[in-house]
Amino acid sequence: MSQQTEQIVRRKLSDEVFARLKRMITSGELEPGDEMPSERELMERFGVGRPAIREAMQALANMGLVVISHGERAKVLEVTARSILQQVDQTAKIMLSKSSDSLEHLKSARIFFERGMAREAAGRATDGDIADLQAILEEQRDSLGKAEEFISADMRFHMRIAQISGNPIFVAVSEAMLAWLKEYHTDMLIWTGKEKFTLAEHEEIIHCLADHDADAAEQAVLKHLERSRALYTNRAS
Repeated sequence: MSQQTEQIVRRKLSDEVFARLKRMITSGELEPGDEMPSERELMERFGVGRPAIREAMQALANMGLVVISHGERAKVLEVTARSILQQVDQTAKIMLSKSSDSLEHLKSARIFFERGMAREAAGRATDGDIADLQAILEEQRDSLGKAEEFISADMRFHMRIAQISGNPIFVAVSEAMLAWLKEYHTDMLIWTGKEKFTLAEHEEIIHCLADHDADAAEQAVLKHLERSRALYTNRAS
């Protein structure tokens, strides 16, 4: 029986440097907020030239593991659900702009997600949570006729519901989906009277959450998002 050849491919120097720097971060040798060693220190430590260090450092930055500021040493970032999703933010927006199918899939995913968030919030909402939602609703009511302010309050309303879960991944996913959809919503906010439907539906959602009625909260969110999904359109279509 013949053996299959498995060639060992020599990695670029920058790849090896990247692996070692990443290990310094993931092992805890470097903590969030710490400065990375200087280029000169790393060159001496690893015995490589400046280009390999800079390429590896840029790869770390692209992953969201460090932030590079001009004239300062790179700093280690805390990896969170939010920072991870921000790494794909621009790519996601490009994908959505290229395909109306992708936009429809995102709208469906958001409805599925927010129905679950409504049920979760109905079981966990405190008086303070309800008061916060009412305050956001009042801000939204005060911003009638001001598209950007109205949508900003709308996004905060839905993110606040996700926050009631106490799960930072839910909050990060909510923020990401809303930010991606916002690209297709702002231009549509010239709909006479539609804003008032949103306010009434948000009020209904709050009442259901205050009553801790998971079924009613889910249905209120479903009705709200099914009505508004048509307001998100792909500009390329």
